[in-house]
Amino acid sequence: MYPSFTQLKRESRSITKNSKKLKVALLGDTATQFLNVALRGTASREGFSLDIFEADFGQISRQILDPSSEFYEFNADYTIIFESSHKLLNQYYKSFDSQLNFADHKIQFIEEMYRTIQSRSGSRVIYCNFPVINNQIFGNFSHKTESSFVFQQKKLNYFLSSELAIKKDNFFIADLCSIQNKWGRDFMFAPNIYINTEMVLSMDALPVVAHQIFSIIASLEGKFKKCVILDLDNTMWGGVIGDDGLEKIQIGSLGIGKAFTEFQYWIKALQKRGVILAVCSKNDEDKAREPFEKHPDMVLRLDDIAVFMANWDNKADNIRRIQNILNIGFDSMVFLDDNPFERNIVRENLPEVCVPELPEDPAEYLEYLYSLNLFEVSGFSENDAERTKQYQVEAKRVIDLDRFTNVDDFLKSLRMVSEVQPFNTFSKPRVSQLTQRSNQFNLRTIRYTEKEIDSLIQSENHHTLSFTLTDKYGDNGLICVIVLEKKDTETLFIDTWLMSCRVLKRGMEDFTLNAIVQTAKENGFKYLVGEYIPSAKNQMVKNHYERLGFEPYEDKWIIRLDKYKQREVYINTLH
Repeated sequence: MYPSFTQLKRESRSITKNSKKLKVALLGDTATQFLNVALRGTASREGFSLDIFEADFGQISRQILDPSSEFYEFNADYTIIFESSHKLLNQYYKSFDSQLNFADHKIQFIEEMYRTIQSRSGSRVIYCNFPVINNQIFGNFSHKTESSFVFQQKKLNYFLSSELAIKKDNFFIADLCSIQNKWGRDFMFAPNIYINTEMVLSMDALPVVAHQIFSIIASLEGKFKKCVILDLDNTMWGGVIGDDGLEKIQIGSLGIGKAFTEFQYWIKALQKRGVILAVCSKNDEDKAREPFEKHPDMVLRLDDIAVFMANWDNKADNIRRIQNILNIGFDSMVFLDDNPFERNIVRENLPEVCVPELPEDPAEYLEYLYSLNLFEVSGFSENDAERTKQYQVEAKRVIDLDRFTNVDDFLKSLRMVSEVQPFNTFSKPRVSQLTQRSNQFNLRTIRYTEKEIDSLIQSENHHTLSFTLTDKYGDNGLICVIVLEKKDTETLFIDTWLMSCRVLKRGMEDFTLNAIVQTAKENGFKYLVGEYIPSAKNQMVKNHYERLGFEPYEDKWIIRLDKYKQREVYINTLH
C-alpha cells in the first residue's frame, strides 16, 4: 500500500527534468534526517523535486526568531514544523506552576512562530499535530482533570485546528493523530530507536507520515484527485444487476449489504465536498441505471453522477470518453473496481489514473480507502457543492455539439453571458481555489491564498478580473481569473491567466483578451505583455499568446494596444 522507506530512499535520488522544484524547510525538535529522505522520495513519486533545508534538531525557535538565520536565507516555499509529543511531555513536566494553562501557552508560542514567519517570508507553514501519549498519571480520570497531560494535549490539538488552521490562510495541519488512530502507537513509535537516536518516528511510519505531509503540499500545488470513477456490480452493491435483478442485489442495512451502503454514504460525502462522480460499468445502460432510479436502499442517485457510462466496451476506452467530457487530467482520477482484471486493464492503458487495489472483502473497502488519504484538499467553497451539476450540464453540451455541422452556429445557440468584475470579498474564496486547482489552462501556474488575494485587491500596482459564464444549459460559475501587474507607466504584465477547462472552445479566451485590453486602455497603458512558463500539465496553452496575435518579446510576448482589433465572440457581457 505504501512504499517502504528503502524504496523512498532510492526514489529520492531519481529526479526527472520535468519534476517541479520546490524549496522546503524542515524544522524539528528531534532527529528528522530520515523524514527528510522520506519526503524527497514521496515528492519524487508525485513528480516534484524538493530542495530541503534541514535545521539541526532543537533549533526551531532560533531559526524562526533570528531574522538573519539560515532558514530565512533559504527562503522556503513551505516550512514543515515537527514538534514531537515526547518533547511536549517533557515541557509539560517542567511547567509545574502552569500545567493548567500549558496548552494555552503552547498555542501562543506556535502562533508567535507563525506570525514571525509570515512577517519575514511568504512561506506556507505545515505544522504536525501531536499523537496522544497517555502517561497514565491519572488513568481514565485524565479526561476529567485539566491538570493531566492527556487533557492538555487534546486541548492543544483542538486549538491548533480551531484557532490557527481555520483562521490563518497559510497555516496547515499535518494530522499525525489520524495516522496513530489508524495504525496504532506501537507502529508509530519505537522506544529503543528514540532513546538511542532522538528519532521519534519508526522506520515503518516514515512513509505514511511523509505521505500525509506531502499530500498537503501537492494539494496546494494543484495536484489532487477531482473525480471518482465507479464500477457498479460488486463495487456499489453486492451481486450482478443483469443476472440477479433489482430485488436480489445486496444493499441496505443487513449482512454484506451494509458494507455497500456505508461505502455509498462515503462516496456521497465526497460528492458533496466537490469530488466529481462518474460511472464506468460493463452493463446494459438501462439495467445499470435501474438501481439508481428504483432501489429504495440506494444512497446514490442519478443526480449525483456527472457522467454515466454503461456499455460493453473496454473500460480504459470508456474512461478516455469520461475524461474527454470532463476535460480534467487522468492523474486527477481515481478508478474503483472490485475486479482485478479490470483494474489491471486500466493501469496498463492509463497509468496516470489512480487504481487502488480494493480488498476482496467489501467490508474492508472503507478502512482501506481511509488509509490512503486520496482526497486531500487545501480549501473548500460553496461552489464545490455545485460541481456535479456543472459537469452534468457539460456532458449535455458535448452531446449537443455533435448535432451541429457549424461550430459558430452551436456557439450562437448557447446564448452565453459573462459577468466581469474585479476580485472582491465574495469571489475571493473561489478565485483562490481556482488558482490552486487549475493546471492545464494556466499560463504561469501561480498559486494564491486568500490572504494573498486580499493583498491584490488592495494593491495599487495590480488590476484583477474574474469572469463567470452562463448559457442556456446552466451556470458554470466563476471560470476565469486574471491578475495584471503594472510594470511601468506604459506596460501592463499578465501575471496570471487561468481558466476552467470546462469552458474551452467557446470563445472565452478571445472574450477575456478583449476585457484585458479594455482594462489596459482605460488605465492608460500602451503595451500588454504575456508570459508562458511551461509546467508538466500546461502544454495546451504553449501557443496561446501567438494564437491571440501577440509577438515575441525577449522571452515573453507583447501586443501594442493601439493596433489591437476587437476579437469576435458570441458571449455577451452582463452589466
